[in-house]
Amino acid sequence: MAKWSFLSLVLGDITQKGYEKKRAKLLAPYVPQTQGRCLFRLRRAENPAVVFCLLCCRKAERVTSCLADIHTEAVQAALAKHKEQKMALPMPTKRRSTFVQSPADACTPPDTSSASEDEGSLRRQAALSAALHQSLQNAESWINRSIQGSSTSSSASSTLSHGEGKGTSGSLADVFANTRIENLSVPPDVTATTSSSSSSSSARPAAIDLPPSGIVKGVPVSSRVSTKIQQLLNTLKRPKRPPLKEFFVDDFEEIVEVPQPDPNQPKPEGRQMTPVKGEPLGVVCNWPPALEAALQRWGSTQAKCPCLTALDVTGKPIYTLTYGKLWSRSLKLAYTLLNKLGTKNEPVLKPGDRVALVYPNNDPVMFMVAFYGCLLAEVVPVPIEVPLTRKDAGGQQIGFLLGSCGIALALTTEVCLKGLPKTQNGEIVQFKGWPRLKWVVTDSKYLSKSPKDWQPNISAAGTEPAYIEYKTSKEGSVMGVTVSRVAMLSHCQALSQACNYSEGETIVNVLDFKKDAGLWHGILTNVMNKLHTISVPYSVMKTCPLSWVQRVHAHKAKVALVKCRDLHWAMMAHRDQRDVSLSSLRMLIVTDGANPWSVSSCDAFLSLFQSHGLKPEAICPCATSPEAMTIAIRRPGVPGAPLPGRAILSMNGLSFGVIRVNTEDKNSALTVQDVGHVMPGGMMCIVKPDGPPQLCKTDEIGEICVSSRAGGMMYYGLAGVTKNTFEVIPVNSAGSPVGDVPFVRSGLLGFVGPGSLVFVVGKMDGLLTVSGRRHNADDIVATGLAVESIKTVYRGRIAVFSVSVFYDERIVVVAEQRPDASEEDSFQWMSRVLQAIDSIHQVGVYCLALVPANTLPKTPLGGIHISQTKQHFLEGSLHPCNILMCPHTCVTNLPKPRQKQPGVGPASVMVGNLVAGKRIAQASGRDLGQIEDNDLVKKHQFLTEVLQWRAQATPDHPLFLLLNAKGTTVCTATCLQLHKKAERIASVLSDKGHLNAGDNVVLLYPPGIELITAFYGCLYAGCIPVTVRPPHAQSLTATLPTVRMIVEVSKAACILTTQALMRLLRSREAAGAVDVKTWPTIIDTDDLPRKRLAQLYKPPTPEMLAYLDFSVSTTGMLTGVKRSLLWLEARKAFRAVKLWIQCRLGAQKSLLQRREGGLWSGHQEFCCCLPLGEQGILPGVKVVIVNPETKGPLGDSHLGEIWVNSPHTASGYYTIYDNETLQADHFNTRLSFGDAAQTLWARTGYLGFVRRTELTAASGERHDALYVVGALDETLELRGLRYHPIDIETSVSRTHRSIAECAVFTWTNLLVVVVELCGCEQEALDLVPLVTNVVLEEHYLIVGVVVVVDPGVIPINSRGEKQRMHLRDSFLADQLDPIYVAYNM
Repeated sequence: MAKWSFLSLVLGDITQKGYEKKRAKLLAPYVPQTQGRCLFRLRRAENPAVVFCLLCCRKAERVTSCLADIHTEAVQAALAKHKEQKMALPMPTKRRSTFVQSPADACTPPDTSSASEDEGSLRRQAALSAALHQSLQNAESWINRSIQGSSTSSSASSTLSHGEGKGTSGSLADVFANTRIENLSVPPDVTATTSSSSSSSSARPAAIDLPPSGIVKGVPVSSRVSTKIQQLLNTLKRPKRPPLKEFFVDDFEEIVEVPQPDPNQPKPEGRQMTPVKGEPLGVVCNWPPALEAALQRWGSTQAKCPCLTALDVTGKPIYTLTYGKLWSRSLKLAYTLLNKLGTKNEPVLKPGDRVALVYPNNDPVMFMVAFYGCLLAEVVPVPIEVPLTRKDAGGQQIGFLLGSCGIALALTTEVCLKGLPKTQNGEIVQFKGWPRLKWVVTDSKYLSKSPKDWQPNISAAGTEPAYIEYKTSKEGSVMGVTVSRVAMLSHCQALSQACNYSEGETIVNVLDFKKDAGLWHGILTNVMNKLHTISVPYSVMKTCPLSWVQRVHAHKAKVALVKCRDLHWAMMAHRDQRDVSLSSLRMLIVTDGANPWSVSSCDAFLSLFQSHGLKPEAICPCATSPEAMTIAIRRPGVPGAPLPGRAILSMNGLSFGVIRVNTEDKNSALTVQDVGHVMPGGMMCIVKPDGPPQLCKTDEIGEICVSSRAGGMMYYGLAGVTKNTFEVIPVNSAGSPVGDVPFVRSGLLGFVGPGSLVFVVGKMDGLLTVSGRRHNADDIVATGLAVESIKTVYRGRIAVFSVSVFYDERIVVVAEQRPDASEEDSFQWMSRVLQAIDSIHQVGVYCLALVPANTLPKTPLGGIHISQTKQHFLEGSLHPCNILMCPHTCVTNLPKPRQKQPGVGPASVMVGNLVAGKRIAQASGRDLGQIEDNDLVKKHQFLTEVLQWRAQATPDHPLFLLLNAKGTTVCTATCLQLHKKAERIASVLSDKGHLNAGDNVVLLYPPGIELITAFYGCLYAGCIPVTVRPPHAQSLTATLPTVRMIVEVSKAACILTTQALMRLLRSREAAGAVDVKTWPTIIDTDDLPRKRLAQLYKPPTPEMLAYLDFSVSTTGMLTGVKRSLLWLEARKAFRAVKLWIQCRLGAQKSLLQRREGGLWSGHQEFCCCLPLGEQGILPGVKVVIVNPETKGPLGDSHLGEIWVNSPHTASGYYTIYDNETLQADHFNTRLSFGDAAQTLWARTGYLGFVRRTELTAASGERHDALYVVGALDETLELRGLRYHPIDIETSVSRTHRSIAECAVFTWTNLLVVVVELCGCEQEALDLVPLVTNVVLEEHYLIVGVVVVVDPGVIPINSRGEKQRMHLRDSFLADQLDPIYVAYNM
């Protein structure tokens, strides 16, 4: 019905208003009703600036209907907001082979985590309701495609169609008409064989308007690529969301951004908070003085009582460890560690040494024995995960922890030891970064029984270390949190009081028993209170997610330790078994209750299992951290009493660190449940997360700090970090300390609400600070999961982190894609996620990537290893199958576009060689001396005569050596060999080619000695050689037409080449690119007859044409330059057009160079170029720096075009039309003012500047150094700055090892970067963020399009220069067959 309504609207049967009414009526049964919520106003004395919305939760059904889908409703409404936007986003183009995933097993058991084992993002999938599912299907997509548009498809690129609007050509023309192409020194395009001979037709105009047909330079604007670029331009017209005020210091060192704070941002208004104390820690007479004493007591008096039950892979009990067995086996292990590992005089272990515990997650019994054995032996256990390979995610950081702790011994089981990776010799491999370890098996048969007179030393708990728990930081480093014996005992006492544990109770533990709450409850507090723990390992949860519920039912358990993920998967598997009862549970401890979105999982689980006896008051969220241990826990409530309230907060306020009730937009609301009260014996305060630990105000979000005996004491071996975390003294607003009691930072963000209830809204590790606003990674994960993720995301596995790019943090979202997800579904989901995050969190996503299923780095319990994923992203080893970059939306702190400064004009006053107060930028070489007038010089005027003379005078002198890639000599040519072979070639040209003096001959050779001999052979025969780069065999269609064009334009009468290239020119593949029947005479020079000409040709005058230099410029223009015969004195000369001697060391810093007062001061990068000084500028050469627009001279150190005056420049362009105006402009031009001598100059087409140095020239004057920056016709003008492609390409080329070559060009003010991929196609999408990042960081430019192509696609001319304009035309005409095309938004 809804689909019919949508189609009716499209076809015009009903109005928009009517459609909205129909749609609202259809969705009414699915929209949760909120009228039944009871709102209570809190006491103003508690928090004067905040009003919390408390929900009356007496009926579970109402709780679920009100809250389970709050975030889903927000996402739905946010997406509906944008349905009016008729905007088409360009979909990436890719080859089919790039995104084909390896088939994944559809029956693989579910993962129990998404972003990390502590985040549990799958909790949100339980909240995906039918209302969201149906409404998102019926609502118009954010990517609205035009119905009237036509679509073209490339079989090699993508099988999906992309719509394009009717007005594409017109809008492109509007954009392009304002695009100025500054190229005032371009040579004539001799390929334009039109009938007109107008001088203006051969020069590229400064501005081009597109004709109505939409054709630019032969490229149809309506092609698929240009249509997508138009879609991208339309998308970029949207205003960016935070309009930051941009202030930048134009300095060599860096650009500093000074954003102005938003005057309307909320600010805290409450009073300064006071620390909150928990209930006193009760004194119980029978509490033991140490945890080891409790084990001794129960092991001796209650030996047969069950302590721990392990399950097999099917979820059935396999072994129960009694307290007697635990005591006896721990005793044997302690005796063995102290007395049997070494000698009596040299024991391996001493009390206080650290020992690694390496036990799998499915063997809690052996771990518990080893842990208590270490405590009895007074050694410090360090539990770690079992290493699986040498390259485990985070394995190297674990090795660093082991090394810093000085660990040389590792305890494990026999089965685990056999499963460790081995070398060929059977030894355990040396794990990366690990110290060398001695492995000790702790199975009972390998332990020695202690003598009857030996007893462990059990003293009262003190401050000595008891154990070390490892913690992974946000950056991926691993630190060891040291817990003292007294803190371990105090923590067990506090948990016993808060949870009201009693002897003999049964608890079900689904958590990791080696760390955090799983260790504290299931291993430590368990022994303190003689509890019976049922340990459900992770492997069982993967095969049977309902196993923990079955264990609660079977053992009548009183307490269960779970995470939100376990609640979710239990609900998913609920259909498998319905006859279970949870009525025995008095506490369902949700250990990740600190996660703001855990409220939905708790409510959904309660609504489903309340009919199975689950009591609402039994759900007890808690907050924990490795440093502060248990921070707060909700105590079990009284049956029938109302549940604690929940805070509905404004997400906008939270991003500024302020607590505000959500009154503006209900879509940007965060509903948070409390995590109970402060632990007994503890004290809590909230401090600012940044800077000094200043106490927050009552309506301010900050980091939770705890002062208690039950907490960590230090990071082992890290004194500096320890002081900032474990020895925090809060200060007031004046900076004065508040008391002298040290607090411990918990790493959790939250506040203290009414009734001293603790609320947690995020973690420091998940904090993303973008443009001064704080966002929580868990919140963004939840938003992504609420956007129909079940169709696209593999098991809800989403990772969110931030990367630092261009002076700010940028948000990156990475998700695993389902193997059966279609390309279009994936792109639609990505687009919707971007829109939802933008609307709900008011922040843009910099990059959204989808990777194949099961490819993200995993934590030991199957969650996503965030820091390792971030590292792979930055290294370019993530291998995504879909990616979407949005730098245009996110990057709002770019420098302001530069304005051109007024330069030197004709009205400037000339005083000597000064203009406008600055010295004219000119330099010159030494005067060209007179050549001595002797007989040798007169006799050998030409190079051909010199070669003949040298063949007689020094016949064996090696002239040329040909080296291979290894640097070894492959071929040589002496004077005599070159002379004789040149004679043979001249004879062949005369006999076979029937050529006359002055005929043009194309030399088609790869660089080498054959090319040189053919060149001199032509000179001997009086022919004019035309050197042409041979076509590429793998890309004939791209390279052969250029060869054909040069042959036609030069009117060559013959082609000299090798046999292999001759076969290639006449091959069937060549026939598909050109007409092979129209080739002129082709002569191969591999087998030459031993015949020579009777008389070698001698030119009558030195001004005659010697050879033609044809090449395609980097801008795609084919030009031929005429070179006259080279005189002997040309050995001193310098060809001005070849001013290519330079050393480009693109500086990484100092991007915006301060050159005030000059027209060309906008050059983007300060280049450390090799100065061409007195030794570089040849004798007789004069250089001046000129403004290419006004043709007036520039001042010293100003950037402009290099003009040269020399008697040895080229004689002109070779063209089939007589174009004297252009020839004069390029080879015989004058300055517009400031040159009384009216010197004739040749324009080089290169940008550079002259700078006077402190060095002294031979004449005694200060030395003028010439710096060459780049070619003028290659420059890109973007944002008022002048960029050189080689600078950007150099930066891009070094970002990834698989980038073989790179080329950049612009189209409609968008920067397009083309990279050649020399690796596997899986790496293609890795390059997109790397290219975008490096161009933004080093050049302050946003890349519009990234194109990944095969090697050899970027065209190269005969001089080895990239033909960027040909590449651009091929790209826009959709002729590149790219591996991937990414359109950055």
